[in-house]
Formats: sequence, C-alpha cells, structure tokens
Amino acid sequence: MKCPYCSNPESRVVDSRPSDEGTSIRRRRECLVCHKRFTTYETMESLPLVVIKKDGSRQTFDKGKVLGGMVRACEKRPVPLDALQSIANEIEQSLQTQMDREVPTTRIGEMVMERLKHVDEVAYVRFASVYRQFKDVSTFMEELNKLIKEK
Repeated sequence: MKCPYCSNPESRVVDSRPSDEGTSIRRRRECLVCHKRFTTYETMESLPLVVIKKDGSRQTFDKGKVLGGMVRACEKRPVPLDALQSIANEIEQSLQTQMDREVPTTRIGEMVMERLKHVDEVAYVRFASVYRQFKDVSTFMEELNKLIKEK
C-alpha cells in the first residue's frame, strides 16, 4: 500500500479489526520510510446484480426497492421494520450467492412473497395482489383459498 505522505510503496500493518458490521476490515499501517501512520479499508468486491424487469429492461438491484414494497404491504400491520430489513438482506444475500448475475423480477417477487407469508398473512396478500396484478375479486379469493389450504 502506497504511503499517502511520502508515496513509499512499503508499509506494515500495525492493527486490523472488522469494520461496517464485519463487511470490511480496517487496517492501521505504518510507512517503513517516514514512519507515519494511515488507515486503509479492505472490502470484498462484489459483482453488480442486474434485475430484468417484466418489459425486458435491465437495472441494477436495489435492496431499497424490495424493502419499500414490503413496507407498503405491511402498512398499519404489527410487523417490525427490523424483520423487513432482515428479509431484504436475506434476499440480497441469496441472490448474491447464486451464480446468475441477471435475475428476473419474478424470482425476486416470489422470494419476497414466500418470506412475507411467514411474517404476516395480510401483508403477504397485499403484496401478492400488487405483484400478481389481481384483475378481479375471484383472483383475490383464489390466492386467499391457497393460503387457507396451506394452513
């Protein structure tokens, strides 16, 4: 690592510790020439995840959009925000560990619905009604009947 003071390429690590909830490592370094100390951060490089929308367009994955959809579905429901953030993190982690760098929105929507079903059934039906674009009451009832049969 090049020293920011004298540009010497040689330094030694004085201290290392986890940072940002374990997603990076903070290192204190000392230059071997000028003996000044500086801090560096080491993070894992991740490839961008691309979402394929229903119309065929592509955009980078945004965990905030997933979380926003769940928050809307859970409006006025006794679901803690921490639970929704945990689901969003779990979905992002699951998608990152898969080999596919491009993911259709249908897969993401199904992952959200599967998890919401176990957290709050009303939120699940709300999310499903928007996600599956229920056309009428009978479609809505079919989804409710599926949910009742699973119980």
